[in-house]
Amino acid sequence: MKTGAARATDGVIYPYGHQSINRDDIASVEEVLKSGWLTMGPAVEIFERAVADYTGAAHAVSFSSGTAALHAAMHAAGVSPGDAVLAPPITFAATGNSAIYCGGRPIFADISPGTLCMCPESTAKKLAETEYPVRVIVPVSFAGYPAAMEPFRRLADKYGAALIEDAAHALGASRGACRVGTEADLTVFSFHPVKHITTAEGGMVVTGSAEYAEKLRRFRSHGIVKSPVEGSGEYDGPWYNDMIELGYNYRLPDILCALGTSQMKRIGGFLARRREIASAYRELFAGESKIKLPPDHPGHAYHLFVIQVNRTIRRVVFESLRASGIGVQVHYVPVHLHSFYRKNFGTREGDYPISEAYSSGAISLPIYPDLPDEGIEYVADEVIKAVRTAS
Repeated sequence: MKTGAARATDGVIYPYGHQSINRDDIASVEEVLKSGWLTMGPAVEIFERAVADYTGAAHAVSFSSGTAALHAAMHAAGVSPGDAVLAPPITFAATGNSAIYCGGRPIFADISPGTLCMCPESTAKKLAETEYPVRVIVPVSFAGYPAAMEPFRRLADKYGAALIEDAAHALGASRGACRVGTEADLTVFSFHPVKHITTAEGGMVVTGSAEYAEKLRRFRSHGIVKSPVEGSGEYDGPWYNDMIELGYNYRLPDILCALGTSQMKRIGGFLARRREIASAYRELFAGESKIKLPPDHPGHAYHLFVIQVNRTIRRVVFESLRASGIGVQVHYVPVHLHSFYRKNFGTREGDYPISEAYSSGAISLPIYPDLPDEGIEYVADEVIKAVRTAS
């Protein structure tokens, strides 16, 4: 194994993403294990406050996964059967699925080649064409590129829709002096091990709305309230609880929240290293005309570093890199081309040509805080060799 590499698994020396766990992280989890609280305790609020303060949001509500957080955000925004939810095809399936969980209908808008994020013009066109009431617009800050919110805010206001930013890739990304987390009605983060910080599994919704925050907290805990609210029963004693709507068990335990709080103390270093790796790749690939580099942005959080090669050689290059111990991946197969969406929503190849063209040549390279310098050089050398050989 190369010095500083992640532990090899199935021949992979350098995966595309990997968590960074240190002794402080382990100690923070151990402390909670020795306490009287394993779930629904004080570590939850501490973690939520850390994320809220970091992003500048008034409220943060934790969830058991990023998908659960997306589901809750759709619920809080009022998505119900028959409602349209606008999203890009280049995202993880959970973005569209979370709308379906609420009975909504995902409608896709193509991406912009300059950002790889949802195109405002394509979104406006789809909004004008749809026969369904528009409930939510969901720009995805893909790969950590902070998608501009202003045009989507104007569209959301025009159609009376909520604006949800899927920022699962973008914790720590910024637009000027503003960190991602305050420009949408609800912003969703993920804490999967390959993300900027990890809680093993977990997610968070941040919002400036106390009303949304209350809906989110209720939804993650079975729809139960512990004190009377509008629509609930009368208080009948200190044991009071009333399920006033259908909710889920989407809570994030104290153990995982403690890990998240510890990880948040290092996010500045995590981001700096990711940007350093991205810069190194750009320098190493300079002059390689057959390797298309991802769009850059001063506030890019670089969850992913995705190159594009000619679709005719992508498989050969991909397999060559895997054979060299580099755990490359494709982010993503466009959501509308998954069998479930073809079958249930009538989507087909050719519907979103920019997304499809991007995806057909995309290869995600290793980028994570503990990737050593020699790993960066090794990856770049192998990519260049593979592309030249395949061409």
